[in-house]
Amino acid sequence: MSRLARSGPFWFVVSCFAFASMWVMIRYAAAVLHSFEIVFFRNFLGLLFLAPMLLGTPGLIQRAKLPLHLRRATSGFVATMGTFYAVANAPLADVLAINYTAPLFGTLGAVLMLGERIRARRIAALAVGFVGMLLVLRPGAVPITPGIIAAIISAITTGYSIVAMRSLVGVDDARAVAAWTFILTTLPSLAVALFVWVTPPLSVWPLLAGIGAAAAVGQLTLTRAFSLSEASAVLPLDFVRFGLVTAAGIGLFDERYDALTLAGGALILGSTIYLAVREAQLKRGGDPG
Repeated sequence: MSRLARSGPFWFVVSCFAFASMWVMIRYAAAVLHSFEIVFFRNFLGLLFLAPMLLGTPGLIQRAKLPLHLRRATSGFVATMGTFYAVANAPLADVLAINYTAPLFGTLGAVLMLGERIRARRIAALAVGFVGMLLVLRPGAVPITPGIIAAIISAITTGYSIVAMRSLVGVDDARAVAAWTFILTTLPSLAVALFVWVTPPLSVWPLLAGIGAAAAVGQLTLTRAFSLSEASAVLPLDFVRFGLVTAAGIGLFDERYDALTLAGGALILGSTIYLAVREAQLKRGGDPG
């Protein structure tokens, strides 16, 4: 196995490029199709891209582990629907900044649902993260559109998904975790898409195929990164995704961001990185403060 193949940071950066390119393609495809229909094609085509891996790895998908994956897939389904709607209908950097609050909601969920204890420094990091979200949203000064509301819903449900993911750590293969995501969400997303269905014109199919491929690559490389490295080692590299998405919004879609939005995004990401570092210290038996 090559050195790069064993590098969590390398796979994380690959996932950043995959997800950033997927967001760009979603925005273009949303000019023709409803975002909920795009979610279905993301799931269906992503599953097709993973099919050779699944067929070539007997025993990778184990039905005995279905209950563990079902809880994560349910929250992940809502999160994906919210994210795609937000990407199609709100400024990309704003959506990503809000998306970064998911680990903050995940930490709150762990406290409320799992009874985890946190001390002053992690509470302060949570506060800083939510201050960052207020800088991005600025209620009363910036319109709270349906796209922004969808981004907030997505962040909250992604946070729950993070809590659910903890039950899978060390239990299943990272490839299986990614595959179950597509297996369990394809049919539900089709059921929702039928309410807004428009037959995709030929010109949109390359975008849909690209979205499916980028989603599959992003899921595989992200789970691979976290299986090789602690979150604290790779999360700082998410600045790559923030830079790519912001540049795409400005260069491709003529979006404009003020300093407060960018500062808020930086505060949110910084607080999530700090929480990841403290989590790693806790697992190693350090001070959980």
